[in-house]
Amino acid sequence: MTATGTGTTVFTFMESPFGRLMLSGVRPADGGPAALATVTAPGQKYALAEPADDWEHDPDALAEPVAQLTAYFAGERTRFDFPLAPVGTEFRRRIWAALDRIPYGETVTYGQLAALAGESPRAVRAVGGAVGANPLLIVRPCHRVLGANGALTGFAAGTDRKRWLLDLESGALF
Repeated sequence: MTATGTGTTVFTFMESPFGRLMLSGVRPADGGPAALATVTAPGQKYALAEPADDWEHDPDALAEPVAQLTAYFAGERTRFDFPLAPVGTEFRRRIWAALDRIPYGETVTYGQLAALAGESPRAVRAVGGAVGANPLLIVRPCHRVLGANGALTGFAAGTDRKRWLLDLESGALF
């Protein structure tokens, strides 16, 4: 098990419209619910496909994120409210926090996201890199970020899945 200083790395799997998602998190030393660290879809670029050997399988510790993601995919939830524990640089964490401010069903461009994060419009490439490194697929809504011309660009789980998520949020699926 990975000791993170504040807990143990745990994981579980859940079925989704994208196939089997892997969720990992940090379970506190007191054994309480885990803070979600990653959500990974099958075939996702730059992400682990399987848990690390020293992670502990603990579905109970991640039950709340699984329940909320299930409700989201059913069109019954528009926000997530469980603890998060993504790992990233200060810059990436700023960009990821800006992602959290994009309302459900709306989109922004990479340039608009840079401004939302307090970055220069010239930082668009770095912003794109931070979005691409988002470890919390779906939960941190990187799918709501579009190219300057409105194109579906830069989604680690594939543009078909990005389109599906945007259709879900626009109400086109229900």
